[in-house]
Amino acid sequence: MDDVRQASAPFQRVGRREYGYNIRQVDEFLTKARDFYNSQGKGAKPITSRQVRAMAFDPAKGGYEAQAVDAALDRLEDVFAQRERDELIREKGEDAWLMLIGRTSAVLRGRLHREPGERFRRPSKRRVPSYNVEDVDALCNELLGYFEHDKPLSVDVVRRAVFREARGDEGYEETQVDAFLDRVVELMAAID
Repeated sequence: MDDVRQASAPFQRVGRREYGYNIRQVDEFLTKARDFYNSQGKGAKPITSRQVRAMAFDPAKGGYEAQAVDAALDRLEDVFAQRERDELIREKGEDAWLMLIGRTSAVLRGRLHREPGERFRRPSKRRVPSYNVEDVDALCNELLGYFEHDKPLSVDVVRRAVFREARGDEGYEETQVDAFLDRVVELMAAID
């Protein structure tokens, strides 16, 4: 619960001429998240760890510093993921949670075991931005080490992954890579 309280505290603002996150949007979302958390899920509109991860705010001059808000959202996502795991275990038992984790892990590992350079789709349009194949494959190799050889890897490394830009079929399709990494983050947050 301390994480939720910290996340609702005011954030550092950027300079008046700089762009940060829209203050009103951030405050409204964090108020809804705090209300849901404090209600123990009864009566308040539900918010999931996935919704926290997908949350985006409009840029605004003089807004909240993006890195501080993102760090708070990461902590909030972890708190909600822990709660979701605990609720699943309480309602359906630990075996149900382990089965869910096992199925998700198997699907993710299946993609990770594909040949480097062939792990994700290539964009069909020539000039569309895409992700550098070597950068994405390097992270995939780290993920294989994490999932199969217990090598340490922070969920924040995956959350903050940045890839060099490629063009068209020289790279991997961004939306597919992003969707895959969202599932990885979801699994890592549920495990850790």
